Amino acid sequence: MRWWRGVACQVGGWQVERAQWKEEMARFKAERKAARGTGRVPEHPGPPPTGFALLPWLLMGMGALSNLLQGQTSDPWIGALGLLTFNSLYIYVTFRSFDKARRRQPATRVALGLMALVTSALAIGYGGSWLMFFPLLGLATGATLRGPWLGRVGLLLAGYAGVVSWMRDGSDGVTIAYGTFLSTMVTAAILSLAEAVRELRAAREELARRAVEKERLRFSRDLHDLLGHTLSVIVVKSEAARRLAPRDLDAALTQIGDIESVGRQALTEIREAVTGYREGSLATELDRARSALSAAGVQPVVRQSGTPLAPQAEALLGWVVREAVTNVVRHSDASRCEIAVDSAAERVRLTVTDNGTASDDVPREAAGGADRVPRGIGGTGLTGLTERLATAGGSLRAGPGPRGGFAVTAELPVETAELASLGALTVPNAS
Repeated sequence: MRWWRGVACQVGGWQVERAQWKEEMARFKAERKAARGTGRVPEHPGPPPTGFALLPWLLMGMGALSNLLQGQTSDPWIGALGLLTFNSLYIYVTFRSFDKARRRQPATRVALGLMALVTSALAIGYGGSWLMFFPLLGLATGATLRGPWLGRVGLLLAGYAGVVSWMRDGSDGVTIAYGTFLSTMVTAAILSLAEAVRELRAAREELARRAVEKERLRFSRDLHDLLGHTLSVIVVKSEAARRLAPRDLDAALTQIGDIESVGRQALTEIREAVTGYREGSLATELDRARSALSAAGVQPVVRQSGTPLAPQAEALLGWVVREAVTNVVRHSDASRCEIAVDSAAERVRLTVTDNGTASDDVPREAAGGADRVPRGIGGTGLTGLTERLATAGGSLRAGPGPRGGFAVTAELPVETAELASLGALTVPNAS
């Protein structure tokens, strides 16, 4: 019963593989037909090879079958049983050889060993046309084995086939040995090359998919960093203009003019972000921070000390200022915000602190610092900034300040190989 269940499972596996092969073939034909109209080469290389590709070689055993049918074989029942066993093992081994996981299983190697024993018995017992099973054994061996041992196994198998053939038929020994070695090595070379090409194609498709995901993530970060800050400034200045309009029309018109300027700048930045050529500036972001904080009724205090920074470091720190100030305006209810930039010989530190009230209802998402952060800073903005700074060899900490309020601290190396290599990467990623 177990033997019949095994046969049924194998037949079922062949049927599934045949259905998959038909599906792949249909897709390949459709792509080739579509490509023919445009003059392009179809991207899909065709259906993956399966055991069906090696089935026609079983016709090499037609001579042995003819001997059986014509009664030229002694003990025909034994010969028929041997022929059936060899063909079954050949089909079993070849179909499993095109699946890397099943090819490496012990069952496949055991079946190949049994196939070698049956081939030896038939060749020694009958000779003549039955010696052609050695090249078929070489085909199965080349389809199954990979790696540095393949050449040695091919030589040993060819030598053994040649010795057996010479003992049976003399002059055919060299021919059988050559055919066995050639079938082993050529089959292994062709299938290995086809497998490598498909793996390279799959790797290329995976790289393309990851590149698309990376660009989508970049664009998502850009929209968050640009629109989140800009819309917050526009809202704050609009509220200021509404409050000033009844008593000071000139001041309200000034705020409205600032809204127009911020809107135009936002359009420019979005265009630059879409094309991936936006460059950040710490000085520009500090000026915008002063304007946004003043419009929100928050007293800005900005201090800078130390040596000038590299453009890449300025771009990264500029985005930290933008994100931190946006959260101060939107969430802190602060009356004072301090921004300090201290550049030492090796590292630069940026600190943004306020005297507002930090909310404890949102879990923190970045490493280091306190366990909780105010609403808004623990989402896409802080996560993106943390990743950017970590890529450049820096760090970002956010949490309640030592004297109350909330503090965001960013540190970067003044000039490192990691930061220099981000010259082209940081700009679009931080836009």
